[in-house]
Amino acid sequence: MTTSDTHSKTIGYLLWIFGFTGAHRFYYGKPVTGTIWFFTLGLLGIGWIIDLFLIPGMDRAADQRFVSGNIDYTVAWLLLGFLGFFGVHRMYMGKWVTGIIYLFTGGLFLLGILYDFWTLNTQISERNHGASLAS
Repeated sequence: MTTSDTHSKTIGYLLWIFGFTGAHRFYYGKPVTGTIWFFTLGLLGIGWIIDLFLIPGMDRAADQRFVSGNIDYTVAWLLLGFLGFFGVHRMYMGKWVTGIIYLFTGGLFLLGILYDFWTLNTQISERNHGASLAS
């Protein structure tokens, strides 16, 4: 079984700079520990430092777990991180209705953004898998 490069180590390390917020863990599909890192500032910095060495493994696991396709994980995550409040990441994935709802409700009152931090990788994987079946 071959795996494709769905996630970028470069982006993972850039997000690690803000790793005390759990950003890199969310990116690699680890929402539970991402949330823990967010509320504990990266386990008081200790987990954040350890993650510097764990990122290559998290990247490999994400590449094996998630389905590549037309929707790029890195682009979607960057859009969520910087423009999620406006729903641009949802529009990028072809979810126009919810994207417009996010646009007019501030990311569905920020709760939608939190939901997307937890589920964005799975949403993209499902979209990519569905597109590959349709081909």
